Amino acid sequence: MKNKEEQTYRIQGLTCANCAQKFENNVKKIEGVTDARVNFGASKISVSGAVSVGDIEKAGAFDKLKVSSEQEELPEEPSIPFYKKHATVLLSFVFLVAGWIAFFQQGEEHISTIILFAASIVIGGYRLFFTGINNLIRLQFDMKTLMTIAIIGAAIIGEWGEGATVVILFAISEALESYSMEKARASIRSLMNVSPKQATILIEGTEKLISVKDVNIGDRMLVKPGQKIAMDGNIVKGGASISEAAITGESIPVSKCVNDEVYAGTFNEDGLLEVEVTKRVEDTTIAKIIHLVEEAQAERAPSQAFVDKFAKYYTPLIIIIAFLVATVPPLFMGLDWNTWIYQGLAVLVVGCPCALVISTPIAIVTAIGNAARNGVLIKGGVFLEEVGRIKAIAFDKTGTLTRGAPEVTDVHAFYLTEEELLKIIATLEGGSTHPLASAILQKAEEVGVADTGYTLEHFESIAGKGIKGSINGILYQAGSPNWFLGQKHPEIEGLAESIHQLQNAGKTVIVVGSSEKIFGVLGIRDEIRDSSASSVENLREIGISNLYMLTGDNDRTAEAIGHEVEIDHVKSSLLPEDKLRYIKELREKHGSMMMVGDGINDAPALAASSVGVAMGGAGTDTALETADVALMGDDLRKLPFTIRLSRKALTIIKQNIGFSLGLKVLALLLVIPGWLTLWIAIFADMGATLLVTLNSLRLLKVKDEMKK
Repeated sequence: MKNKEEQTYRIQGLTCANCAQKFENNVKKIEGVTDARVNFGASKISVSGAVSVGDIEKAGAFDKLKVSSEQEELPEEPSIPFYKKHATVLLSFVFLVAGWIAFFQQGEEHISTIILFAASIVIGGYRLFFTGINNLIRLQFDMKTLMTIAIIGAAIIGEWGEGATVVILFAISEALESYSMEKARASIRSLMNVSPKQATILIEGTEKLISVKDVNIGDRMLVKPGQKIAMDGNIVKGGASISEAAITGESIPVSKCVNDEVYAGTFNEDGLLEVEVTKRVEDTTIAKIIHLVEEAQAERAPSQAFVDKFAKYYTPLIIIIAFLVATVPPLFMGLDWNTWIYQGLAVLVVGCPCALVISTPIAIVTAIGNAARNGVLIKGGVFLEEVGRIKAIAFDKTGTLTRGAPEVTDVHAFYLTEEELLKIIATLEGGSTHPLASAILQKAEEVGVADTGYTLEHFESIAGKGIKGSINGILYQAGSPNWFLGQKHPEIEGLAESIHQLQNAGKTVIVVGSSEKIFGVLGIRDEIRDSSASSVENLREIGISNLYMLTGDNDRTAEAIGHEVEIDHVKSSLLPEDKLRYIKELREKHGSMMMVGDGINDAPALAASSVGVAMGGAGTDTALETADVALMGDDLRKLPFTIRLSRKALTIIKQNIGFSLGLKVLALLLVIPGWLTLWIAIFADMGATLLVTLNSLRLLKVKDEMKK
């Protein structure tokens, strides 16, 4: 089947970075292909142009790669016993051991010793040689080319034992690389396995278990206690505590009831739910997260781009150095040819770029995967590295440092009980469309007086001042203190101090009264998130002290919120264009800065910052699309964790590059006194690969351990 659009395919059997690069180049050469890009971390390839799956698979025949459509479910790989999976290597190892026994008993040049070592080389290395010789014919120089020349060269000069040993050690080195990438990819696999493959759907009142692929929008799904939710949807019946750890990284269950949204992959702790499905399986929140994580792992970070560019010139350079080592001393200094050819072959082995090639991608894949499991979506290696360099952070106020919805925080009643006061104002606000009305009605519902039983008459809304209306023949009014001051109300002056205290705390004050009496004062505020103050403290503890709050709110409210969360630099009464201008100023001042917002109203400011972070990614597609980093929950404590993880990743990437190059330089220096052997060379290469692998996997241990 042909398709000129870009298509993405899954790859089975992709275990090394060099193989990925070669496969990508091979696919690009297929007639009809305009572009191809391998995502090594996710084991996928995106191909633009008219091409068949069979043609793509032929391009990967050198490593027996299997290719299938991205939509196809991969069959579970059968569990192959260790001895079968590595049969050729084990057989090669048996011949190697037998060869060394013959070496010590009968001597290096005995025919039985040579045959045993030769058998070990052929059995363990025939696939390597096939690829290496083909590459050599095409003048494609990679690690398999280097190893092929080195092993065959060792056999030619009579170093059969070392040649056979290099075959085995190289196989171990490749197994290490394969293991490390599988370990790093495990984070994506764990996300893929989060959602059930089947859902219980109610069809004419009957429960039917069907594949999630057959579930349609509008279907009614039944979720029993102790089950995972299979699809995104809205609760239409029932209530439960839902663990959203798979999406947000938070282990504390969230109470959900009718009209609340639930997500595929989350866990129903204790209630029976009937859910109306709102998204197809490929569009669920967890599906989008998986897709974005895979895309993120495909993005090349600056350090990876450097390594890729360096490796392009590195391998030919090693071949030139090896040639010079093998020929210059015998030709110009009269030294022994065998000795220096051997040294040249050792240079080829030690120059193998395995560790260097995987030094960056394995760290990035591991870090992004760990972040995703902890409820943080980092959309590429570029942003992972940039987060680690952040010097300043600007927060939006509404919906970021605060909850994003006003709440009644203070109720002061005079002449009446609090319940009676709330009944009166809830009746008045029942006819209002003001944003604060919902907060007052919510408070009345919490107290149990939402159904007031009162009838409202002669309702009137006065713009910028408040509302008024008659209840049981009495004309009540509710609004700003200035409205009552303007009317010279007899009791308003006596409440001035209480009103100022509420206003200084950043609260909006609503006064309720009649023409003669004031019955109460309400304080309303968009409350600060529980995590805001501790997150700011944690950010300072990890060395980020340049913290800013940008808001369109008034000066008094902004200063009060800033004081409570201990952010010193507060900019208020900002229009969207003012925020954008200020972000640009902060970038010029600090170099690298982060903007944290809700991903909706802050899109321009998020785009202008070095890294844009959106809150509540699980609840909005916009946040997932506009931000460079999305916190899947509404917990700002994930921010210090993300910065620590990114810094650790930067450190590990630098260490990996240093390890892989440093060990090789050290081994190459042994050429000068003539001490470099094939043994030392392969151990230096394997040691570098092992160090890089283990060092990168340390990123899995970075946890969200900040103060709560």
